Amino acid sequence: MFLAATATGSYAGMILSIVLLFAFMYFFMIRPQQKEQKKKNAMLAALEVGDTVLTTSGFYGTIIDISDDTVIVEFGSNRNCRIPMQRAAISVVEKPEDASKPVEDKKSK
Repeated sequence: MFLAATATGSYAGMILSIVLLFAFMYFFMIRPQQKEQKKKNAMLAALEVGDTVLTTSGFYGTIIDISDDTVIVEFGSNRNCRIPMQRAAISVVEKPEDASKPVEDKKSK
């Protein structure tokens, strides 16, 4: 009878540790990744013509046309360098009104 109680307790401890492991993985790995993906999808949905973008390959450019899942980006001061690319290739977006705001000095606060 004592052995049956010990075996039941060890199974409960094993199940509890597995549940805790999955909870840890969810809150520290899966959930932050989902939040980041939602933020990126919102950023890509808010793309507009005239936005300055940084591509995943490291090029800065300005959006000149947007279609369903393709954008045409103009690179550099040369007006002939226009490249169509997928929306997913954009990693950072800077709105024109964001560029005109002055940067505050954090030490003065």
